[in-house]
Amino acid sequence: MKVFFSGSIRGGRELLPVYQYICSIITSNGYEVISNHVVDPQLEKVESSMNEREIFERDMLLLDQSSCLIAEVSIPSTGVGYEICTAVYRGIPILCLYMSGSQVSSMILGNPYILHQVYFKQEELETTVLTFLASVHTKYRDNI
Repeated sequence: MKVFFSGSIRGGRELLPVYQYICSIITSNGYEVISNHVVDPQLEKVESSMNEREIFERDMLLLDQSSCLIAEVSIPSTGVGYEICTAVYRGIPILCLYMSGSQVSSMILGNPYILHQVYFKQEELETTVLTFLASVHTKYRDNI
């Protein structure tokens, strides 16, 4: 099963270790993160050779190929919001994670098509992520 992971890039990279931790949970449990560029510490260097259109097309293609989207939304990001909205529109299951104390948009928290979960410590993420993935995997398998 392919997972699209989304996290702030231009909005700030302070949570890169959290993004990497979430992606390690996903991959260590047999799922594929198809948006690995988000957790690449050299991302800005890699993307400097791409134009805006290429970045957009890459991300939309990857989202099309995904079974679900997991986003860390503690840092506001227009791009992450755009990916979430696109996933809602396409019927892709979504889990948004955010640190306690974060100012998360009402457009995320109030949307009935988005599962969201606050966390206090990074270690709490594993159970939430794996429960979500198991749910998506069951629905995905049942639709084959």
